[in-house]
Amino acid sequence: MPAALAAWASDGRRGEYELLADRHDGTVVRCGAAVAKAHAEDTDRDALAVRLGIAAHPALAGVLLAPLRPGAGSVHGRPASLWPYGAPVDPERPEGAPWEEAGRLLAALHRTPPDAVPGPVPPMRGPAKLARALDRLARAEPLGTEPAATRAVRAAARTLPAWARGRAEPPPGGALCHGDLHLGQLVRHPAPAGAWLLIDVDDLGLGAPAWDLARPAAWYAAGLLDTATWLRFLDAYRSAGGPAAGPPGSDPWPELDLAARALTVQTAALAVAKAAEGGRRLDDGERLMANACVRIAALPADLDSAPAP
Repeated sequence: MPAALAAWASDGRRGEYELLADRHDGTVVRCGAAVAKAHAEDTDRDALAVRLGIAAHPALAGVLLAPLRPGAGSVHGRPASLWPYGAPVDPERPEGAPWEEAGRLLAALHRTPPDAVPGPVPPMRGPAKLARALDRLARAEPLGTEPAATRAVRAAARTLPAWARGRAEPPPGGALCHGDLHLGQLVRHPAPAGAWLLIDVDDLGLGAPAWDLARPAAWYAAGLLDTATWLRFLDAYRSAGGPAAGPPGSDPWPELDLAARALTVQTAALAVAKAAEGGRRLDDGERLMANACVRIAALPADLDSAPAP
């Protein structure tokens, strides 16, 4: 797949490429100034076409990285897209992580009227990712998961409404959301020192904008993100007019609690599953997320929750 993807990106010319990722849900290669991605085989191609159109739309210039080609191609039966190369966040310099820029970009995305971009805009796929994480945990259990952690994840999942677990239709309406925000979804373009932009539109769509703040919120609640960094991100989002965390100076948790709990369950489910698949114990960071599920499980369930898998 990587060689074929590189050839597609180069209009059939064989040449050198750098493999950036090769997973069932996405293969990514760099060919000079371009990056090609083969999306998951089961990708909804109509929804992907809309998402690519949104990324290319002038309403989101300066927010989302625009693709180099307007539509998706096909490589070995998988939809493929082509993007300009952007310099990623340096993992060796966590102190330089662009938390403020991430907050401002999310605010701009959430404030963009959905009717200003190509449609029909598909649902944001955050809840679907939680559903897949819980399914993966179930498949991994026969391999020997840590029973206490597995029980905690499942109990925490039962506190969430069915829609947040991807088991029911989400509430209608919502804002334009990224759907899978983390620091790996930001790049500088043009590289190496251009403006920061959001990448990866596979999960982009209409939904609860709090979902995009949920991962840093969950990390902060679990003790993986320090208070100063969390406030840098939150204050930048609010100052830029972001609608998902209440006005500056207010308590953000009434707005963020549900999504933060959902992302905690997702992260812990994947952690327990990956540990079982690798035949190892949870590491310290993974155990923090599992312990956070213990605390979540003690909370009252949402009124519209249904039994979790």
